[in-house]
Amino acid sequence: MLVVVTQTDVNQPVEPLLEAPVRRRRIHRAWFVAAVTFVTIIGAAAFRSLPGLLIDPLHAEFHWSRGTIGLAVSINLALYGLTAPFAAALMDRFGIRRVVAVALIVIALGSGLTVWMQSAWQLLLCWGLLVGLGSGSMALAFAATVTNRWFTTRRGLVTGILTAASASGQLIFLPLLSWMVEAFKWRPAAVTVALAALAVVPFVWLLLRDHPADVGLKPYGSEEFVEKPPPATGAARRAVSVLFKAARTGPFWLLAGTFAICGASTNGLIQTHFVPAAHDHGMPITAAASLLAVIGVFDVVGTIASGWFTDRFDARRLLAVYYALRGVSLLFLPLLLDSAVHPPMVFFIVFYGLDWVATVPPTLALCREQYGEDSAIVFGWVLASHQVGAAFVAVIGGVVRDTFGSYDVMWIASGALCAAAALMALVIRRADGGEESAVRPPALT
Repeated sequence: MLVVVTQTDVNQPVEPLLEAPVRRRRIHRAWFVAAVTFVTIIGAAAFRSLPGLLIDPLHAEFHWSRGTIGLAVSINLALYGLTAPFAAALMDRFGIRRVVAVALIVIALGSGLTVWMQSAWQLLLCWGLLVGLGSGSMALAFAATVTNRWFTTRRGLVTGILTAASASGQLIFLPLLSWMVEAFKWRPAAVTVALAALAVVPFVWLLLRDHPADVGLKPYGSEEFVEKPPPATGAARRAVSVLFKAARTGPFWLLAGTFAICGASTNGLIQTHFVPAAHDHGMPITAAASLLAVIGVFDVVGTIASGWFTDRFDARRLLAVYYALRGVSLLFLPLLLDSAVHPPMVFFIVFYGLDWVATVPPTLALCREQYGEDSAIVFGWVLASHQVGAAFVAVIGGVVRDTFGSYDVMWIASGALCAAAALMALVIRRADGGEESAVRPPALT
């Protein structure tokens, strides 16, 4: 039988087909900006780890009442929130880099000056006013501004990651600062906070960029190039006008109310008073601070997971679940405090840690849904309510401890408030014509 071999048959095994070169996908610059923001918030988180460790040492050295010390923490927390919306507007006017760099320097100045204080008013000035103003400019409005400018998709996930940065900083600094307070008193710890804030300034100035257009890129996930908007003038006027506009809507007050309870039950209560409350039951300060740091570990997991959930499920229902679970855990806390760490306390720390700031991604998503381009500033005002709630409980907690000799009333009252917040979250209406909060997972391609 005759076999006919064509030219194609001969050449096929000799000359293999050339494969098209595979292009490697480059990591979008937005992720590097998010990484710098993450590190910045970690470095600035040192000042948030210290107040709860200072209550007993300052009370012992200066004989100031816990109510007076709590007032300084209260001013700090209130300014942290009230400065946030103006900081968001200032970032629109002067750029993220400048505002954040100045804020870190103010934090370092306020914390460093405390080592020379002799009177209670100096504590109110340094730790209350200066650190409060600086920290307010480093608040979650910073993360919201970065997320809104650099990301079109994955905003919930990025918000969760950046929110978790504060908890990561708490994890890093709490054990170190508590060891310093016990071994070398409180002054070296205050200096460490100042140096940590200063150390982050070069990273912000050299690596952070204000807008994707600054480097000729589209926002992550966007199909179109977005021009950098011109600097917005009248930052304070804009912040106030956005507040008045938002205040005429029902969802704003529900969001502000739930977030005020969030701040009261976290920063105001646990972060400020957990260490002295545990110490009242005989637990060493270092052990109590380590438990608070472990909350930070699980907070990272819980907040990132909450961001992932927010991209996929109804933010209102997520908030209701988070507040209800937090309230239940706080009701059990008085039964768990002891001189030693037992398994039930470890369970509380894990459970509570997963829920610590898991409320942030769905709250920010609802602000974005309701208020669009003004969402970062609106979220700044919602955050202000968070810190006002925290400030109120920070000072009331100290007064309750001075009056009754324990914190039991505070744990029970905060648990009841969380139950109210869960109900408030469920009645927030959807924005007219806005996007649904529940988003189906993207299809795999």
